[in-house]
Formats: sequence, structure tokens, C-alpha cells
Amino acid sequence: QQRVVLLDPSEDPDDILRANRSRERTFAFDMVFDHRATQEEVYESTTKSLIGGVISGYNATIFAYGPTGTGKTYTMLGTDCEPGIYIRSLQDLFKALEATEEMDYTVSMSYLEIYNEVIRDLLNPSSGFLDLREDSRGSIQIAGITEVSTTNAEEIMQLLTKGNRQRTQEPTAANKTSSRSHAVLQVTVTQKSQKKAMGEEMRIGKLFMVDLAGSERAAQTQNRGKRMKEGAHINRSLLALGNCINALSEKGGSRAQFVNFRDSKLTRLLKDSLGGNSRTVMIAHISPASTSFEESRTTLIYAYRAKNIKTQV
Repeated sequence: QQRVVLLDPSEDPDDILRANRSRERTFAFDMVFDHRATQEEVYESTTKSLIGGVISGYNATIFAYGPTGTGKTYTMLGTDCEPGIYIRSLQDLFKALEATEEMDYTVSMSYLEIYNEVIRDLLNPSSGFLDLREDSRGSIQIAGITEVSTTNAEEIMQLLTKGNRQRTQEPTAANKTSSRSHAVLQVTVTQKSQKKAMGEEMRIGKLFMVDLAGSERAAQTQNRGKRMKEGAHINRSLLALGNCINALSEKGGSRAQFVNFRDSKLTRLLKDSLGGNSRTVMIAHISPASTSFEESRTTLIYAYRAKNIKTQV
């Protein structure tokens, strides 16, 4: 349930000379799922416990990370009969909000993609490219993003499915419907007491759900021209994310690390989710195929590092 053993497909069991240089690695995680795991199991072990926190004013972030074609969009969005983390967490959120008394809640959500280092609004694609701005309190805002307020999970499912059709997808050799952009669903829950009091406090909890684009090797996806450029942008922003994760996980070490969130739009947007007041889950996806051994290895090392981040909530 908590260990992944990665075997090197190129190793010959009878090769005595290389016995000590085996690339077999074992990784330990909080939770490991095999190919038989259902969407519900994944959701309940990873995300369900975060919903209560969002309602009481904490932030939470869920990442789907991994090489191209390993099922990140399936985990996050799912299908109509097997909905993913987006829908399940919103349904639970609305259920929990209905059960609370003496509080007024508003829930707003926005859905955007970061493609080639520009931000597009997936709920209103005609608005063009949007700017990231930092307000006086230091929180990152996206100028002109569409925010939808609703408490109906069905309505949100339609919006997300519509938004997902607007996402930049292109076929590559590794995956017919490869997502070429990072998609971020941001849900903001604002609560205040129904008893009108002077100087009353408002609590704001944010839930970020991030479906990252797949990290890829040009050799495996056989990309050329425009696809190749996209792949370079994807890998660049994932590298920036990796650098931030490295710096954050070494923060308790001997040298004080500078965390460079400004390297890419993705890390700047997720600044609070990674190192700030937030509980973060990373769901790493790997393929069991022997041809993607290298990708699986780098993904596991990446996720293993993310496990060492200590944030002060």
C-alpha cells in the first residue's frame, strides 16, 4: 500500500558483473495505488480529508503530475460514469456546506490553462491572454478571469467539460489526446456569520486542483516543430516547479534556500499552494510499461522530493 518497487527492464538476472550496479529502486509514499484502484479509492485516500479544511479557511492544493499519457486528466476530470477528483471534491464541498448552520457561504470558481507561458481563461476563451498581478497583500490575482458562483455540482460538471474542450490538446506519438497545457481549477469558499456584527471576520479557503501537462522526452513523443516548442515550454515550467520543490524541501537544511517562484507563470500562480498556508497533495502518475522506465524513475524521484516539503499551516 505504501511502496513502489521500480525494476530496470534492461537488466539481465544472470549478469554477475553488473549485479552491484542494479538500478532497482524502492520508493515509499503515503499511499500507492495499482491499476485496479477505482476513482473513488484514489479520491478518498488523497483529497477527501482536505475538504473540511477548505471550509474552515485553510487552503488546499492537489497536483496531478507525471509523464504524458499516464492518466492525469482522467484522475482529475474523469468520465461521465467515473467522475474524477474535480467533481467528487466539489460534491463533497457542497454537501458539507449545506450541513453547516449560522454561516453564509459563497463559492466561486475559475478554470484556466497555462499554455506556452501565457494564461487563457477556459470558461471564456475569447478573452485572450490574461495577466498575472500581485496585489498589495502579496496575493497573486489574474486580471480579468471569469469567476462563476454556483452551488450546483451538475452545473459545474458541464462548465468543466466545456472548459476542457477548450484546452489545447494535440496528438503526439505517446498519446492521441495529449494535453499541451497546465489546467488549474481554483475554488474559493468565503464564509461569514449570519448574525450581522460590526467588524465581523470573513474566512476564505481556496482549493486549487492542478492538472499538469505531461513531462515528455522528444525522442519518445517524436515531436517536431511546433509540438517540440510546446514540449520545451512544458518541461521548462515543470523544471521551475521542480526547482521550487527542491528549494522548499531543503529549507530546513544547513543553508537557507531561496525559492524562485518567479521562474514561470505556473510557480508564481501556485506560490501560496507550495510554500504558503496550504495543505498540498501530489498524485504522481507512472506507466507500468518497460519502455517508459526512465520517465517513471524521474517522476518517482520528483514526487519523493515533494514529500519532504514542510509547510507551516
